[in-house]
Amino acid sequence: MPVITFNAFSFLQKKLKEKQIGYSNVTMTLKPGFRAKDLIRQVQLEPEEVEVVFINGKVAPFDTIIQDNDRVALIPPGTPGPYRVLLGFKNKNL
Repeated sequence: MPVITFNAFSFLQKKLKEKQIGYSNVTMTLKPGFRAKDLIRQVQLEPEEVEVVFINGKVAPFDTIIQDNDRVALIPPGTPGPYRVLLGFKNKNL
């Protein structure tokens, strides 16, 4: 079973805190074949609440299968930063 480190950023932290779900350097054990979109559901978020999934520091599609020892972070829409395009962020509103 894959064991990962999970983080959420910006307003996602507040949403998870309200649901009493950890959001900072949380160790999680997942079922084999678990995808990023499955993790989003597991932490009780809607896909539209997440703009980008980072796996090991790189933008990954929501269908990416999470592997053992991966570091996974969820980023909400509209997170500012000068390197959005270089990092692979895609703003659906543009």
